[in-house]
Amino acid sequence: MGKKMSLRILIEVAIFAAFAMMLDMIPSIQVTPAIKFSFAMVPIFIVALRWGAKAGFAAGFLWGMLQVVSGEAAGQILTPLQGFIEFFVAFSFVGAAGWFAPAVQKAVRSEGKTRLVLLLFAAIFVGGFARYTWHFIAGIIFWGKFAPSGQSAFLYSLISNGTSYIISSLACFIVIALLVTTAPRLLQVK
Repeated sequence: MGKKMSLRILIEVAIFAAFAMMLDMIPSIQVTPAIKFSFAMVPIFIVALRWGAKAGFAAGFLWGMLQVVSGEAAGQILTPLQGFIEFFVAFSFVGAAGWFAPAVQKAVRSEGKTRLVLLLFAAIFVGGFARYTWHFIAGIIFWGKFAPSGQSAFLYSLISNGTSYIISSLACFIVIALLVTTAPRLLQVK
């Protein structure tokens, strides 16, 4: 992939961002009022693992923008800066999984399933960590006032975002590992 993204990549970015948005409309599994998880990052991970970080960041950014313009983010935006951090920046950073795209592509071609699964695990947990780091920061700054009495904003954000990160990343890893080990062409780029 050169400096510019091809029309094919841009189309996939748009389609997969819309798919992530659709998955996000399915109610998340709510563990507590502050802890929830869903499978909505799966399409962004797929784009990132197919085309790299640039396409992954673009898909995540578009997904965040769709959240805001559709009204899905309503009630979750406290200030413009917090909304920008949590919907544009954080969602974009799911694309960090794309840093593993060259190695994933090589593993897909070589049919080394064990190596592929390990790379998928690393990529998904890095992309999830990158996203939830931004939610964690916003949680300390903007959501800390909702912490239970006597609990610091740091701990409140760490528990809620850390748990959401681990559960969401694990759920996305399981789905993608099942998809890719049964249909590796999903990640193949020709």
